[in-house]
Amino acid sequence: MKIAFLGPHASFTQLAAAQLFPDEELLPQASILDCFKAVENGEAVKAVVPLENSIEGTVSMTLDYLYKTPSIKIEAEAVMPIAHHLMIHPENSIENIERIYSHPQALAQSFHFLDTNYKEIPKQDFSSTAAAAKFVSENRETAIAAVANQFAANLYGLKIINRNIQDFEQNHTRFIIISKQKSTYQNNNLETLGEKAGMLITLPEDHPGGLHQVLSVFAWRKMNLSKIESRTLKTGLGNYFFFINVEGPWEEVLHGNALKELESINANVDFLGNYKEFLLES
Repeated sequence: MKIAFLGPHASFTQLAAAQLFPDEELLPQASILDCFKAVENGEAVKAVVPLENSIEGTVSMTLDYLYKTPSIKIEAEAVMPIAHHLMIHPENSIENIERIYSHPQALAQSFHFLDTNYKEIPKQDFSSTAAAAKFVSENRETAIAAVANQFAANLYGLKIINRNIQDFEQNHTRFIIISKQKSTYQNNNLETLGEKAGMLITLPEDHPGGLHQVLSVFAWRKMNLSKIESRTLKTGLGNYFFFINVEGPWEEVLHGNALKELESINANVDFLGNYKEFLLES
């Protein structure tokens, strides 16, 4: 079975995918959109993409593509601790570094460390942490550094100058497994953190109390919402859809009737699935 993931090799997403699918063929993709396209066109059966980071928040591209590709659902979530390291080519010296490359979220998650210790060195966004490490390894004649993980340093033969430079210890990223199949992911080798349902909700029209109507569907049933986030529909100011997580295992009567009530108030609901959340190793 082919599993797409946000690449290149040695990205945090590959680390997640390798734990979730240790015996499957992993296909690196250049972007989150490419991961969705790979699943949509059948190039891959499933894909692993980042959904949220505990420091930088939700990955907006993932939410947008979940909304734009209603045929794709969520099979599982997985949470992984994140550790960032500053690395250079072994033939270079940190004293000569002229620029630091990494994914924008990795630079943001290490902002205070980099600002304190390498304030004068320009930071430049790259497509991924692994791609930044690969770029450093291929350009030894240039005095550059990358913020990436241990796997990337090992894979590309880089020297780690500073370890664990993330600004907060509780730095975790939540990944999701996406698929066109209506199946539930199971893995007895991973710790299960919980279970939840995911859905995308669009209000029928902008009117007073519209969002309150939607939330009351869950409130009076005492269904706990662990996440609610709005994203623009890109059709004009004030037009949004909402990503909602409902905690707990699926109950046909409780959840099913909630979905029916949402439809009765003309809310458009894309049910993404009921799935488990797993804990991964860093």
